[in-house]
Amino acid sequence: MLSAENLHQFLSISLLAGPGVLAPRAETELLGRTVLALLADTAEPLVIDMCCGSGNLGLAIAHARPDAEVLMSDLTDETVAQARSNVERLGLGARVQVGQGDLFAGVDPLLRGRRADLIVCNPPYISTGKLEGESAHLLENEPREAFDAGAYGIAIHQRLIAEAPDYLAPDGRLAFEFGHGQERQISLLFRRSGLYAPVELIADALGQPRVAHTKLAHVQSGTSAH
Repeated sequence: MLSAENLHQFLSISLLAGPGVLAPRAETELLGRTVLALLADTAEPLVIDMCCGSGNLGLAIAHARPDAEVLMSDLTDETVAQARSNVERLGLGARVQVGQGDLFAGVDPLLRGRRADLIVCNPPYISTGKLEGESAHLLENEPREAFDAGAYGIAIHQRLIAEAPDYLAPDGRLAFEFGHGQERQISLLFRRSGLYAPVELIADALGQPRVAHTKLAHVQSGTSAH
């Protein structure tokens, strides 16, 4: 049974994250606030929360937007079970579903051919090398899958940028978090894809870019939220 130390506050909700599940970070609230602002003018949005972890982003969106439908997905049994438990705990089961699979494979059956108004993701963004060295402490209580993003720390970002257009509505947005100092790599990935409008980077309170968001290239970008 999970104890009070497993209870975490994230934006307007509290949720549980037990052993084997990434604990919600306060720094990820920047991404949460950003996407809620991006959705402000979208009625009844369909949202995909990829790499959902305990479900903090998707559930915070569903709580703040009673008209939203949210489809969440992650890879491991422990994480998916925890996310589903938090859905029920918050009474959001009528509008939130949790799938399981490798990135979009987890939500494909839930979409039923529909496309999302927003894809949000807090993916792994630490390189394998750092997890073997200076960041090894992160693996003491949380799963490697939540952190390990390959040799350069951007393996999941590369896949998101390549695969998201198949799941986005024409005016939908992709938004995700990335690690300190990765902004140049992320911007380059978007430019090289040729699939998106110019990406906007959002900085945290310390002035460090930590969130990226954009639309597909054929959609004229309007005023972005900060």
